[in-house]
Amino acid sequence: MAALTTDRAATIQRENERYSFPAAAATKFYKGGIVAINASNVLVKVTAAIGLKVVGIAEEGIDNSAGAAGAVRVPVRRGLFQFVNGESIVLSDIGAAAYANDDQTIFKTATGRSQVGIIRDVDSNGVWVEI
Repeated sequence: MAALTTDRAATIQRENERYSFPAAAATKFYKGGIVAINASNVLVKVTAAIGLKVVGIAEEGIDNSAGAAGAVRVPVRRGLFQFVNGESIVLSDIGAAAYANDDQTIFKTATGRSQVGIIRDVDSNGVWVEI
């Protein structure tokens, strides 16, 4: 394919993508928390760990703390969300990768953390991340 030489008639897009994933065993998910698929291919709350594949935020609080892996599914949504700014992220960091320290706190340092998405804005209430 070559670069555009005229306007595109329509660029197809998806907004507010929603999915559901099988929950990890013995896990309680909180609405709005960042979630990821782990090496066992089940949904977990994000922690400061590498190798997690972030898929979005939990749309509902789901308690699988007494259940087996896959016993329930957690509804997940992708998009642009505001989280806690855990590492003095500033406007000049917009466009950089965002890394999770836990299921609500964003860092710009990758060491020991999985990438959540891209920093899209920063304000006095937190950091906006596109997942």
